[in-house]
Amino acid sequence: MAAATTTFTLTKLLSSTPKPLTPLLSSKPLSSFSSSVAVSRLPLKLHHPLHLPKPFLRFSSTQTKISATISVGDKLPDASLSYLDASNDVQTVSISDLTANKKAILFAVPGAFTPTCSQKHVPGFVEKASEFKSKGVDTIACIAVNDAFVMKAWKENLNITGDDVLLLSDGNGVFTKAMGVELDLTDKPMGLGVRSRRYAMLVEDGVVKVLNLEEGGAFNVSSAEDMLKVL
Repeated sequence: MAAATTTFTLTKLLSSTPKPLTPLLSSKPLSSFSSSVAVSRLPLKLHHPLHLPKPFLRFSSTQTKISATISVGDKLPDASLSYLDASNDVQTVSISDLTANKKAILFAVPGAFTPTCSQKHVPGFVEKASEFKSKGVDTIACIAVNDAFVMKAWKENLNITGDDVLLLSDGNGVFTKAMGVELDLTDKPMGLGVRSRRYAMLVEDGVVKVLNLEEGGAFNVSSAEDMLKVL
């Protein structure tokens, strides 16, 4: 009897039609899923962040052009500039002392010891000093918003001897502000603050005859060669 029951059960199982298995994933296309379904995104973590080399710091030459307060035909504002003498005593000289009844070349740089100023701008005037003198120039002076101690150290570093080219401090920027040629570098990481825009000018008896004013710290029109062309 038990054998008959087992045979019957096995026969029934073999003859029955198997039901299809429910698929693990829906066959509906992805587009049919509700847009309300949130898709979990795993946060990406860079174990080795990319380190790019920092660009060499230099003064931008693409700043918006700003007109200076001073212009050709104007009388220069008077102000006192300072320097250290051979005994390291602080001395002052006024703009009127440098330019009254004289033909003078005054040029300014954004900062002592900065690359373009040290490698090109000042050395150019030192090299051409005798040519300026032969053309009747009485005074050649470089002005920077740096203190007098820095200016003397810079002069020694550049191996400038004598007074053919004077390096003068406008430490508080009084003359620079009166000229309207400030260069605001407070947003730069070098810690320069507010300096002077680069320029070169020909002054006769205190009156501006030629003013070659650069945009920012660019060096395109204020070289010694540029100024020799206008004499």
